[in-house]
Parts: sequence; C-alpha cells; structure tokens
Amino acid sequence: MAQQFQTLDEALEKIEKVRQARQGKFYLKDKTIILSHGSGGTASHNLIEGMIGKIFSNPLLDQMDDSAILPINGSDARLAFTTDSYVVSPIFFPGGNIGELAVNGTVNDLAVSGAHPLWLSVGLILEEGFAIADLKQIIESMQAAAEKAGVQIVTGDTKVVQRGSADKIFINTAGIGLFQFPI
Repeated sequence: MAQQFQTLDEALEKIEKVRQARQGKFYLKDKTIILSHGSGGTASHNLIEGMIGKIFSNPLLDQMDDSAILPINGSDARLAFTTDSYVVSPIFFPGGNIGELAVNGTVNDLAVSGAHPLWLSVGLILEEGFAIADLKQIIESMQAAAEKAGVQIVTGDTKVVQRGSADKIFINTAGIGLFQFPI
C-alpha cells in the first residue's frame, strides 16, 4: 500500500531521505544492459536507483511506489497511475496467458496502492509472423480479465516489429485508479 503522510513536512522528509539514499546506496557499474537488470532484483534496483531514478527525479517519482499518487488541483481527490511491461515466455501457461497477467498485474498495482482501479491502456508489440488466432485469444482474455476486475481498456497502441526482433508479443499496460477518500 502507498505510504500515507499526516503532513507535507513528513512527505518532504521521506523524499529527502530517498534522495540521500540514492546518492550513496545504489551503484550502476555495468557498461551494458544484462538480463538481470529486468529481474526486479539488485541489478534492477541499481539500474533504476543508480541512473534512471536520478535522471527523472521529482517529488512524485521519488516516492518509488508501484503507483504514483497524483493530486487533482483544487481537490482532496487523488489518482493512482501505474505502468508495467510484460515479456514472459511462454506466453500461454497453466491458468492463463500474458494478456491476463498484464491486466491483472496492473489492476493489482492500483489496488494495493489503495485506489479503486478504473481505466487501462494497452500497448502491444507484435512480432511479424505472430499467429492472429493467438493474438485473438490473448485480447479476449484481457477483455475478460478487465470485465472481471471492473475496469475498462480505454486506449492503446500496436506496433509490429520484424521477425526475430521480439519474442512473439510484448505487452505494456498503464492504469489509473481513484482514491475513494482523501489520503
């Protein structure tokens, strides 16, 4: 769940602690990207905290939650905004597929932040030669997962890359949720 603060000073103190931690705790020593940079482990954190987070640093990002908690000007209301990319293999597995995983993972990130998930975007990167029947099955499962979660897929993008440039299908989802109460 997203961390809640009683005062602005508490939030600013937390942000300053994160910035200080970034200055000395995480080191990016690698000269090239390796698979473990995307694993969610130490190498991922070194990449994110040691370079990406430092370059993009701002008060909202510096909280480093799965979802950014966004103020709505002139209101106590807040939105949660999250994004994730899915590059799993195999794309079909016992109990689901990459599409269901994408929808459910993004909805979960919003829910654990304390927000009520509402809307998703879907970005598809498809490899030339990918079977239309497999794509249809994935898209239908995404819609079923969205309906079950009570969210709508409201925008998206599709790109096709040359055969051999991807592993069948990569999916990026972003989600927006609304906090039902002031935080």
